[in-house]
Amino acid sequence: MYPYFRAAYFMFKARSMPEIGIYDWHVSTHRAWPWDTDAFGELNNGRILTLFELGRWQAGVRMGIMGKTLKAGIMFPIAGVSVRYRKRVPVFQTYRMQTRFLGFDDRFIYVEQSMWQGETCMNQMLLRFAPKTRNGTIPPVEYMQKMGLDDENRPLPDWASNWIKADATRPWPPMDGPVFQS
Repeated sequence: MYPYFRAAYFMFKARSMPEIGIYDWHVSTHRAWPWDTDAFGELNNGRILTLFELGRWQAGVRMGIMGKTLKAGIMFPIAGVSVRYRKRVPVFQTYRMQTRFLGFDDRFIYVEQSMWQGETCMNQMLLRFAPKTRNGTIPPVEYMQKMGLDDENRPLPDWASNWIKADATRPWPPMDGPVFQS
């Protein structure tokens, strides 16, 4: 089940945190609860994606864009994600989540997120999304302008640019689709 109450709590909590700029890190502390874990007693890989989503929402509140985005009827459908799962996050263990806006291109906005315990990175994610209204997607620069944000784009790190280039070579729809049998 989606963690609605936790999402509401995180959003409420973010309102009392200091504002941050669009390119600043948002850092928050969390705990792995039993309902977040799999049969092995560690954070479930799917739940990690949900928890990262909550971190992006909190960052959006701190950046001052969450309310404006909702009022403008803008949504953020995820258009791609790459996750590195490196270390277990056992039940009841606390971890630090870091979220930052990396930049954008003509189609997508890119975000980096990671979970840490001390100096150890547990997992890391690169995500892209496309700002969208009911009338279709809008260019990221237009979204930035609507939100009153600095629309001057920073160059993406090489590792993010390389992911974008590599992902562009993958065929869509998949060429080796399902084999249908009757």
